[in-house]
Amino acid sequence: MVARHDLATDPRVRSELLEARRATAFFARKLAELSDAELDASTRLPGWTRRHVVAHVGYNARALCRLAFWARTGVPHPMYASPGARDREIARGATLQAHALRHLFDHSAVSLSVEWRDTPDAAWRVPVRTATGREVAFSETVWMRLRELWLHAIDLDNGARWDDVPAPIVERLLVDMVGTWTARGETPGFVLSDPVSGFSAAAPAPGGAPSIRIAGPLPALLAWASGRGRVSETAGLDVTGIDGAPVRLPEAPRWL
Repeated sequence: MVARHDLATDPRVRSELLEARRATAFFARKLAELSDAELDASTRLPGWTRRHVVAHVGYNARALCRLAFWARTGVPHPMYASPGARDREIARGATLQAHALRHLFDHSAVSLSVEWRDTPDAAWRVPVRTATGREVAFSETVWMRLRELWLHAIDLDNGARWDDVPAPIVERLLVDMVGTWTARGETPGFVLSDPVSGFSAAAPAPGGAPSIRIAGPLPALLAWASGRGRVSETAGLDVTGIDGAPVRLPEAPRWL
């Protein structure tokens, strides 16, 4: 008989599943607030309408369901059939009628939640591969989904604010971003910090130490670091050199 509760017993996994379902509900609410005509409007992502964002979030859930199959059976089942499959899927999904696009999000979100619910403890530790080829434990898919839901809820440009994102999620996103930039050698060298919370994350320049300090509230830091912030959303940042001299806010390195 199919489980009616999460089979996972690991407290960390169960906590993240709860956060992912909360993020799903938040995205669903922002989507429901939009009329069908408003789905054609632009977003914070260049070249993408709200239709593209919704299609991407829906198909992302389906792709993670494929990783769930991999984790439970041990049979490799990639997120996408080919590197270009994801982009083609999003482009096609953006042409769906409004009711079909909404159904895509709803149905895929429920399907992923059920897949997670029915995944036993052992399967959460099974290594799977992300769309970029990175090997991770299946449990990482919950964080992958959380990341997509929060950032793309804001991308809808429908009133979602950076301070809607829970502080622990913001901090983890910032750590992820800094880690990605450092691994790619793309960072100009800076330290992100929030004096109030005590959060700090450094991204040294290739072969050198950080030279810029960007300090301010977590929401403003995330707006800048995600490359999606408007002037009003990043105005609360204090940008100086490590020596204390004022410097210009640099452009955030590419991420997502």
